[in-house]
Amino acid sequence: MAGLSYFEDAHDDLDDFGFDDYGGECDGIRITAFLDAGQDNLTPLGRLEKYAFSENVFNRQIVARGLLDVLREFSDNENDFLTVMETVSRMSEDCEPTVRAELMEQLPNIAMFLHESRPNFPVAFSRYLVPIVVRYLTDPNNQVRKTSQAALLVLLEQGVINKRDVESKVCPVLLELTTPNSDDDYKIEAVAIMCKLVSMLTRDTVEYLLLRRFCDLCSDSRLFQVRKVCASNFGDFCTIVGQDATEKLLIAKFFELCSDTVWGVRKACAECFMTVSNCASAEVRRTKLSPLFINLISDPSRWVRQAAFQSLGRFISTFASSAASGLPFKEQGALCEIAKCSSDLSRCNNLRELSDTRDSQKPPCMSGNCTDAASLSADSCHAPKDCVTTVLCNQGAVSANTVELPLKEAQKIDCSDISEDSYSTFNYWRPLLPDISLELEQMQREKEDVDEQSRKPEDPATSAIQKVLESLQHRMDDPDVLAQVQVLSAALKVSKLESEIEEEEEEENELLQKVDKGSLDMSVSPLQEGKEESIMEPIVQDEDHHASEQTSSSDSDLLIENAQEMAKDPDLLFDEEKTKVQDVIPQQLLDQYLSMTDPARAQTVDTEIAKHCAFSLPGVALTLGRQNWHCLKGTYETLATDVQWKVRRTLAFSIHELAVILGDQLTAADLVPIFNGFLKDLDEVRIGVLKHLYDFLKLLHADKRREYLFQLQEFMVTDNSRNWRFRYELAEQLILIVELYSHNDVYDYLRQIALTLCSDKVAQVRWISYKLVVEILRKFYLSAADELGLNFINELIVRFCHSPKWVGRQAFAFICQAVVEEDFMPMDQFSQNLLPSLLGLSADPVANVRVLVAKALRQTVLEKAYFKEANGPHYEAIEETVITLQSDRDRDVRYFATLEPSKNAMDTFALI
Repeated sequence: MAGLSYFEDAHDDLDDFGFDDYGGECDGIRITAFLDAGQDNLTPLGRLEKYAFSENVFNRQIVARGLLDVLREFSDNENDFLTVMETVSRMSEDCEPTVRAELMEQLPNIAMFLHESRPNFPVAFSRYLVPIVVRYLTDPNNQVRKTSQAALLVLLEQGVINKRDVESKVCPVLLELTTPNSDDDYKIEAVAIMCKLVSMLTRDTVEYLLLRRFCDLCSDSRLFQVRKVCASNFGDFCTIVGQDATEKLLIAKFFELCSDTVWGVRKACAECFMTVSNCASAEVRRTKLSPLFINLISDPSRWVRQAAFQSLGRFISTFASSAASGLPFKEQGALCEIAKCSSDLSRCNNLRELSDTRDSQKPPCMSGNCTDAASLSADSCHAPKDCVTTVLCNQGAVSANTVELPLKEAQKIDCSDISEDSYSTFNYWRPLLPDISLELEQMQREKEDVDEQSRKPEDPATSAIQKVLESLQHRMDDPDVLAQVQVLSAALKVSKLESEIEEEEEEENELLQKVDKGSLDMSVSPLQEGKEESIMEPIVQDEDHHASEQTSSSDSDLLIENAQEMAKDPDLLFDEEKTKVQDVIPQQLLDQYLSMTDPARAQTVDTEIAKHCAFSLPGVALTLGRQNWHCLKGTYETLATDVQWKVRRTLAFSIHELAVILGDQLTAADLVPIFNGFLKDLDEVRIGVLKHLYDFLKLLHADKRREYLFQLQEFMVTDNSRNWRFRYELAEQLILIVELYSHNDVYDYLRQIALTLCSDKVAQVRWISYKLVVEILRKFYLSAADELGLNFINELIVRFCHSPKWVGRQAFAFICQAVVEEDFMPMDQFSQNLLPSLLGLSADPVANVRVLVAKALRQTVLEKAYFKEANGPHYEAIEETVITLQSDRDRDVRYFATLEPSKNAMDTFALI
């Protein structure tokens, strides 16, 4: 019976408001109806007071919901406005939670209204509304607290609450709720609101009021929910306080959170790792954060490992620098500009270049386009025309694999180990000779003794290189090993050259000593004289050339040192993983990133781990730089052939960015084959290539780019014929691509595609294709190919102006207007070739055609100075046609025929 009495009372009150039987659904009617005159003879403010504190809860809810309209009613009178604000303040103390929640939901709207319309808003808001928001943060009802937290964030985002109120009223409450002795529920909510609040405050406020408390909350031993909230928002605090405070105070706390016993806390740390890393110095990032991240990747919890691998690429990107990547980029990682890459940008300069005299004797891969030994591959080395095939022999075993070296440096084949029992006809045509083997053996021993005494100790660098070369003979089928042999062979020759120079210098010194002592016999034979001249020759050599030889030798020190290191363990060096060594990021991070394509990772970590790898690959490539592309090449090829189309789609959408990073040479060698594969893939993958087709093609050389002219037609065919957005995207890209090809290529290939798209069943595709037609015309006339332009115009007249379908005739009017607006065609040619056909369409039976004719003539053609100044037959014909259209039977035609150009506010497409 009590419930029935409640609804009866509510019904009686609602009758007074005029709400009748609407019940609680009052959004569609005027909520402030209770202010209207009724039977109580009260003033509007009196009725507000009566119903705001009515015993009926529903009445109080209605008043709270309509407070914004109430303020609008009384905003003109200062006293009435303050009375309403006092009423709001008193209503905030209502005992019913639903009333308080309703009031708090309306508070952001009220605040914005006051902010826009009341000059004294800051005082009123600070005095009446801010205390309500702050008090509700500690409300016993959960719904009211949540509503107040949301309202507080909205007010801060809008910049309504001033800094003084935040520091003096909001922050003290949050600090009080986050003390060790505060209630658990209040504490968790206060930490969450404090962490969200920090990004809206100034750095000084955060450091002065919240930073110390945040550090204490990160170590809260009682509530893991508090630590999880802190971990989730750790990056925001680091971003606000900056590098110094991050490294002095926050990094230590971050280490604690990453080692937390609760996996949810560690997972939250992995998710914000990139943001934290961005706020640390390069040294801290490499020496402290990298090992910490490796621990998260190896975490016992699968969910932590999953989050860590998803953040791995982003964390690696924080190591990026313009010096290492060779490309300038903004703070957020976006490239500053995406321009056509020249071949000069694709050269890697980290390795000291050898002298010009040595460059002319080396293969292209060794004279300027490689960073170190590991960066060489068989794909990047091409033998010049003057190269011969040389066989490296080791202990009598001749390898079937070959290494290409220049002709001047071809090595001689050592055949000293050929068996003496080999067949020879010399053994059978005369009597056997006496056996003198013992005498020969004795002579050989004596010769070896003499040689042993005069032999100098072998250079350790040369020995190391030879040892590595010997160990590689059974691996010559590996392209990376083959490229490495080339580098080591060059280093070996430089080392031998140094030894020869030293021997010549010693002979010079000995000769000079003999000359000084007068012990040189001046009566020498002609043969001896020639020998002396050859000995003295290095003395009179050109000094610059000699200095160049010495400089070249010194530049090879790096290769020789690397060879000495390789000699220690050559078997391990050329393992597949060892060839991916670089020094830009910690090697462990790169190894873990490369392992994301391992099928085992999909089973133990995340089934979509390959997609995350593909998503972050351009950022990792930018970080490593093009000189370390060999580290990622295999991974990229693996991702490009992944069975999941989502992985391939991700790569397709970013291949143009990767092409900018790698440069034109690596793009042509490594990305073009993958790009060609994407062109034949599913539509979901092809659309990624299509959306950035222009961006990719402009990076290629002209001859390579021209090959794709034959494939553009393939984009017209899709898996689903209803996928009209695919054709729309093709038309948009072709508008840009026109500039990349000659006018003859455009006429032979792109023209036909454009005309086909102009006949598409979907209107959006047709209209964008008309713009493509205009762009092709522009290409012809800007390239001085007037004859091709005239042929194309005649084709347009036949296909569109004389089309039996009205959409074709309408398209012709649109094209004519666009040609005049773009102003690339001489007006005399326009008047001669296009204008007569356009004027002929003014009598078209279809109103939509006449609309575009009227718009083209009145808005564009008549505004051209050419027609105004000429005042000839063309002007008269246009003027007469416009006057005729101004009296057209169709209202829209009359409108566009009379509308002034500056007042053209109507969209033509809305009429079609």
